[in-house]
Amino acid sequence: MSSTIRIAIDAMGGDYGPESALPGAKLALKAHQGLDICFLIFGDEKKINPYLEKYPDLKKISIVYHTDKMVLNGEKPSAALRASKGTSMRLAIEAVAQGKADAVVSSGNTGALMAMAKIVLKTVPGIHRPAIASIFPAKDSDTYMLDLGANVLVDAENLVQFAVMGSAFAIAHSKVTRPRVGLLNVGTEDSKGPDHVRGAAAILSRVSFPGEYIGFVEGNDITNGSVDVVVSDGYAGNIALKAAEGVGKLTSHYFKKYFAKDIFSIFGALFCFFAIKRLKNKVDPRLYNGGVFLGLNGICVKSHGGCDPLAFSTAMKLAISMAQNDYVKNIGKDINALMSQETFLSEETL
Repeated sequence: MSSTIRIAIDAMGGDYGPESALPGAKLALKAHQGLDICFLIFGDEKKINPYLEKYPDLKKISIVYHTDKMVLNGEKPSAALRASKGTSMRLAIEAVAQGKADAVVSSGNTGALMAMAKIVLKTVPGIHRPAIASIFPAKDSDTYMLDLGANVLVDAENLVQFAVMGSAFAIAHSKVTRPRVGLLNVGTEDSKGPDHVRGAAAILSRVSFPGEYIGFVEGNDITNGSVDVVVSDGYAGNIALKAAEGVGKLTSHYFKKYFAKDIFSIFGALFCFFAIKRLKNKVDPRLYNGGVFLGLNGICVKSHGGCDPLAFSTAMKLAISMAQNDYVKNIGKDINALMSQETFLSEETL
């Protein structure tokens, strides 16, 4: 990889397109001053260029690839894939496959993005299924969790590979060197859980991988700081993600409702202003935006479709961080090391 970090941007994806992506790219650039970055921007130049004229620093390090074709938000993945040639999303992904970019970021249709990324980038050799991973705020640090919806049905080996991918993700994006990894389950006792979860536990307790397997964890462990990486199938992971988003929105609703209820509450809020601001900054979902498609032979980050510029910049920062740390190269080594271990192979034959 060259010293320049090259990020491909699908500028037409999501609810707001360039209105969110371009100001978001500017914020990401500002956060990485001193780093050699180049943005490859794919989309309608008539909508993109006004933002580049507005942000000279962004224009200086950006290359625009014009296309007026785009993937619609509500389009079925199969239909989007068939008509994907020449769309901003497809061209941005192809830039990574062709070695022109180190990562791609899109706010577009999740199913279409995953389908195209799997076809164009393919998986890292040895990895059976890619998984969607993201970051959750926790007490003392962050928690990395996967799969968040890509694979509803999995087997024990898939979960073991997710543990390896999640560990590499945590190492690439944080200061932790040996992440604590837990399998999401309905209890911490060894006898609990479905066969594929208990099977994965048996393998992870035997093999050597970049993380440290600590056993089964429950839903409350995702945010209590007791684990760095939480591994689950996409069914449970997606439910956990949506539940967390719901709790966040509900908490925000009650804050606004009760702090504005009467004059005493308003004065109380003013006295607590700085504490409330710190709390907001810690749990602001925009600062945790970005789902990474782990296991692909290239870095692909999915930003929330309704994101604002700050949220899009978070997804951009995530892509830059993973590109800086050669995530794809490292995960290939880790998977090969896992698959070659005699303890793993013997467990597979049981």
